This record gives sequence, structure tokens and C-alpha cells, in this order.
Amino acid sequence: MGGKYRVTGAAYPRMSRPRRRRRIVLLVLGSIVGLALIGYGAMQLIDVFRGDTGKRNSAAAGKDCATPAPKAGAVAASTAPQVALPQPGQITVNVYNATPRAGLAKAVGDELKKRGFVIGQVGNAPADFDKKVPDAGILVGSPKTDKAAFSVLGTNLAGATQQTDAREGADIDLILGDAFKELTPKADADKALAVLANPQPAPAKKC
Repeated sequence: MGGKYRVTGAAYPRMSRPRRRRRIVLLVLGSIVGLALIGYGAMQLIDVFRGDTGKRNSAAAGKDCATPAPKAGAVAASTAPQVALPQPGQITVNVYNATPRAGLAKAVGDELKKRGFVIGQVGNAPADFDKKVPDAGILVGSPKTDKAAFSVLGTNLAGATQQTDAREGADIDLILGDAFKELTPKADADKALAVLANPQPAPAKKC
């Protein structure tokens, strides 16, 4: 060879390998990656239109919200009384009338007696309450009075509020106010009492 490519002695020109093959390889790899991404996107769109994604999500949610089957005896335990309530015969009620309606305290006292309560004093309300109770009624007891006794008596008069004073005994005053119309019907009071004695468990979480 002549010119600059002439071989002289042990020296010889170094010819660089053409770069066209490298470009072809890169183009092929890029095409494969692009096709793979397009195919994956197409599959996702198909799942969306078919609703498969929603089904998979629902199935997963169902697994998360699934609760184990109750053990033997669990049902019986849930229906057993959860709260020990005093019986009406263990509660002494003093009935006082804070309204202008004559004979109201006696009528209410007689009805409560029929429902099993022990009736103590019956008459007009003390001066601190007379003509000063706008609500249906007030239950007044000692700070040491069992709260459950308030609840049992309260099932017979919806809307009655509760107060405490300095008394020592366990009796409870029922002071009838201006908004009083009648006691809760006995059937409804019995249902409310049953709910107190058998509180229901919290509802299961909805998925």
C-alpha cells in the first residue's frame, strides 16, 4: 500500500471498527423495550375496561375485613347479661311535684309502685325546685348512689336529668317538671331496661 497506509517495517495502520453495528444493536434494544412498555400499558387498559382491577381490589379488601369464625360459646356469651342492674324493688323513689298540677306526684308514685319500685315520700317539691323545673323531671340522689339505679329509674321517664346533693341515703328523688306529660309506657321502659342489661357489641367494620 502506498501513501499514509504504506507498511514500513513492523508498523501498520490501526483501522477503527465501524460504528454502524453498535447503532443497530442499540436501536433493536430500544425497540424491544418500547414494545414491552406498550404491551404492559395495553394490558392495564384491558383490565380497567373488563373490571378485573376492581375485582382484585374487592378480593383484597375482603381478605383484610374478614373476621375469624366465633369460637364455641361465643354466641351464648354475647347474649348473656353484661351488666348487673338493681331491681326496681331495690330502689326507693321519693316523688315530688314541682308543677301547679294537683295530685301529679301521687299519680306518678302509684304507677311507679305498680312497676315494682319502692315509693318513699310523695308531695310537693322543695322550695329550691318548686315551679323551677322546666324539663320533664330531675333525678336527685347522693354522690354515692349507684349510677345503675339512676339508669333503671330513668328508663321510666325520658329526658329526665340527674343531680346529686348532700344526702346520705340511697333513695332517689323524682322531681316532676313543667314538661312532664306521662311516664314512659311500661313496655318501652322494659325494652330500654333490657338494652341496659344486655348491651350489644359494636357493629362490625364495613369494607
